[in-house]
Amino acid sequence: MTRSKIFDISFIAFGLLVQVVTYCVTNFLTSNPLTSNPLTPISLISGCLGVCSVCLAAQGKIWTYAFGFGQVLTFTYLCWTQRFYGTIAINAYYFGTMVYGIFAWRSRMKAETQTVMPRALTPAVLVSIIGATICASALVGWGLATWTDDTQPYLDAYTTVPALVAQVLMILVYREHWFIWLAIDVLSVALWLRAGDYCMAAQYVFWCMNCLYGLKRWKSLTL
Repeated sequence: MTRSKIFDISFIAFGLLVQVVTYCVTNFLTSNPLTSNPLTPISLISGCLGVCSVCLAAQGKIWTYAFGFGQVLTFTYLCWTQRFYGTIAINAYYFGTMVYGIFAWRSRMKAETQTVMPRALTPAVLVSIIGATICASALVGWGLATWTDDTQPYLDAYTTVPALVAQVLMILVYREHWFIWLAIDVLSVALWLRAGDYCMAAQYVFWCMNCLYGLKRWKSLTL
């Protein structure tokens, strides 16, 4: 087994361990003032599915979509309990785009390694995309604050709108999507910490690490 393969397996195992430890410790300390309610098993399941999905995406493996479908379904339920309406909407979008993503990735798979072959955006295009995304997020945040009872409207918006963009870039196999996911994941840590779901917060901390991992791996895979 190569050193790269050992690292890939170890990284996934570390992510799963973080989820299990966070779940067990949080539920053990339910009397802590910072923890209003124990976590449900759905949080653990969703977190573990998410770890597997993002790690496989970083490796350029199409199996990311199999775990992604399960993570989307369980995560949508958790968002519903917190009234994160923007995030609920994005999960419905994820589900639909992942169906297309399977076919898009298959068309860019390298037969000998069974990994995807990424592309790269020009700096000018990337800056334009980021600027438009920031403006759209502010508008959506205002709408959620004005017309819904969303508990964290602007944070919800700034983790939702950029995700729409990042998902498209990922499906189209542009490696720069990892920069956008990193920003989303940092904000999502704050979102779920404020919601009191430490299993989801731990998942996003790990996902931040995975974005750096994915950037490195996709750079080496780019033709």
